[in-house]
Amino acid sequence: MTDKIGANAALGQLEGWLAGAGDRDVIQKTFKFSDFKTAWGFMSSVALKAEAMDHHPEWFNVYNKVDVTLTTHDVNGVSDKDVELAKFMDSLSAKLG
Repeated sequence: MTDKIGANAALGQLEGWLAGAGDRDVIQKTFKFSDFKTAWGFMSSVALKAEAMDHHPEWFNVYNKVDVTLTTHDVNGVSDKDVELAKFMDSLSAKLG
């Protein structure tokens, strides 16, 4: 079972992520890439990781920008799963430039 840790605890382990606005316990980040192809490649790689984790992001893509919101619906808030996926995204984004 996954336990809720909350956005503030998650943000202490991450860089560049923000707590979501409103009453939802979420973390959010916008990733920007050089072009659409790179943004799509990022999303494809994250999709494979997310599927393996059975933990799927909320996201929105326009051209070279990917807006990501992470939360764990099973616990109604941010969990270690969100931190793990966020760290994967950060690492992948750094590699893609």
